Amino acid sequence: MRILRTAALGAVVVLASAAAVVTQSPAAKDGLLMKSALFTWESVPEKPTEQGGRRTVFAAPTATLDELEYHTTTLKPGGSPHAPHTHQNEELIIVKVGAVEAYVNGEWKPAPTGSLIFFASNVPHTVRNVGQEPATYHVVNWAALGTKKKAEAK
Repeated sequence: MRILRTAALGAVVVLASAAAVVTQSPAAKDGLLMKSALFTWESVPEKPTEQGGRRTVFAAPTATLDELEYHTTTLKPGGSPHAPHTHQNEELIIVKVGAVEAYVNGEWKPAPTGSLIFFASNVPHTVRNVGQEPATYHVVNWAALGTKKKAEAK
């Protein structure tokens, strides 16, 4: 029951994020804000990566954020997108399917299907697929107003 509630909460977060934005367009690159939109899984093709695959859905400013970014990643068994790293923006990961471990507060912790993982600003983090099958997860990144410009100015 707990996994079902976690998965439902994760779905609500992803759907709310997707419903509040539009694919990054030339207008978004010009500083215009994203508009409301709906995305289906099939509407965004997966592009192969060395680690598995990635669906980049959007990355653009909103009325309250310097940037809201959403993508999905699929990792091959044993794969990781990168070594532990830090960045100013905060990040939420929702495990869609697979056996993932998350590097959280200096420790590797299991994050099975339906898990929600929050990575705070400037804290080392990553994930890895510890299963025998591909693992897919949703990623929502956001940069509060004024923080993206500060990070880019460094």
